Amino acid sequence: MRVDIYRRAEAQGRYSHLVVPEGRAIPEEATNTDWENEQRGQELDETAAQWPQLGIEEPGRQLRDKGYAITSLDRQTGD
Repeated sequence: MRVDIYRRAEAQGRYSHLVVPEGRAIPEEATNTDWENEQRGQELDETAAQWPQLGIEEPGRQLRDKGYAITSLDRQTGD
């Protein structure tokens, strides 16, 4: 699946990531924070159990249920 990846800075030099299907806008419930564009049109396997490089668990389920996938608080990534 081709996706667009956004990130936002968190405390202690960590980052959260938000992933949406390519070309889709960030969903309204997630626009209340400052997401910066990280990559556009990136190919990722939505059937994978996780995207560890983004700190995202169950990306396929998240994309189906919410229309986006997001890093969990305990999986925020470093630089």
